[in-house]
Amino acid sequence: MLLAIGLTAAALTIASFVAQTRKVIKTRDVRSLSAPMWILSTTAFAIWTLYGVLLGDWPIIVPNAVCLLLAAFILTLKLLPSGTREQVADKLDSGRGA
Repeated sequence: MLLAIGLTAAALTIASFVAQTRKVIKTRDVRSLSAPMWILSTTAFAIWTLYGVLLGDWPIIVPNAVCLLLAAFILTLKLLPSGTREQVADKLDSGRGA
């Protein structure tokens, strides 16, 4: 039962970050995103990942590492200049451009 709860929470957390990442790539719009929030989220996921590593606990490591990568990617897009952000999004968005 506890495993099912943990897996569900991890899947939903990852899905939420995947959805935000897809939206940013599709719309290229990061104006409404708060840089401090994404800095805090990225830092929190890095600490959770480290915590999991120190415990040797894969159910903590894997979802937090995935969310760390997604949050860091979104933060990077938020901080990039508009033209560079467009180039990155074009490379990743097979439905548009390059």
